[in-house]
Amino acid sequence: MTTLHDAAAHTFASDNYAGAHPAVIQALADANGGHVASYGADPYTRRFSELVEQHFGAGATVHPVLTGTGANVVALQSLIPRWGAVICASSAHIYTDEGGAPERLGGLKLLTVPTPDGKLTPELVALQAYGWGDQQRPQPLAVSITESTELGTVYTADEIRALADQAHAHGMVLHVDGARIFNAAASTGASLGDLIRATGVDSMSFGGTKNGLVLGESVVALTPRAAEGLTYIRKMDAQLASKMRFVSAQFVALLEGDLWLESATHANAMATRLAGALSRLPGVTVTQRVEANGVFVVLPLPIVEQIRAVHHFYDWNRATGEVRLMCSFDTTAAHVDALVADVAAAIAAL
Repeated sequence: MTTLHDAAAHTFASDNYAGAHPAVIQALADANGGHVASYGADPYTRRFSELVEQHFGAGATVHPVLTGTGANVVALQSLIPRWGAVICASSAHIYTDEGGAPERLGGLKLLTVPTPDGKLTPELVALQAYGWGDQQRPQPLAVSITESTELGTVYTADEIRALADQAHAHGMVLHVDGARIFNAAASTGASLGDLIRATGVDSMSFGGTKNGLVLGESVVALTPRAAEGLTYIRKMDAQLASKMRFVSAQFVALLEGDLWLESATHANAMATRLAGALSRLPGVTVTQRVEANGVFVVLPLPIVEQIRAVHHFYDWNRATGEVRLMCSFDTTAAHVDALVADVAAAIAAL
């Protein structure tokens, strides 16, 4: 097949733009060949299950799916009944970027709370955590947080534990959208188990494509309640992969050693390097704490399109001129320095 893209191209638009890590491609090749059982009855999915228990503790179960949105919908549907509602930040991916899937496909009302940094707190959750037994109000039965958040900030283990304790005290459950859970764990220095299982999380959408996978995500159930019905809901929501070995083998490549940590640590470090250099330029303002692999920044308006044409990135808030710059496992110091140099030259030419 003829290559149809520039294999040397790099942008700051999204960590989804990055290709697959070479070790993941090798894992797919290793999993290929011959016939093995389908729909998860294969040795790679069994190995993935073993690794999830190693990282998250005995009894944790994993259910590979096809997409991140699918993971969130399946996880939330398995946690609460149709009359349940989910409290989340107004910037949460399940609210802003999933085409209404949790509500349209999952049938679950989202109760949103504005946050300055993308993070919920018990005080913010309390703004929507009321009305149990009121037939006129969707019943708040779950809290969902994004780790790391859509604004690039990260919950500490203590912050997650406080939310889990509050949720459980009210008979609710805590779900984590872990699309960038690897970046969050690398940022905090906590193990995956200490950040998720030990803090009282009930269920997590376990992301991989933003950290070097080709495709595929998964749902990790951390309690029997979270696991109940997951296998049936996954099929009902069209998220059951027939050749599941290829989804699972990619996660095995990340989890068997330190590849997940190495890749996430590197992406985070590149974001820190980028934010530090940009913040020293006149007229540039970094708007959020840089704790994972995203940088949110306001650039001088006259240079935005000039820089975007070369490095490509997305607007985050057009009203304020804020843009989002994402680093990935394959972002290099040279990529970062080239962007900064172009911004500095454009500002100097104003």
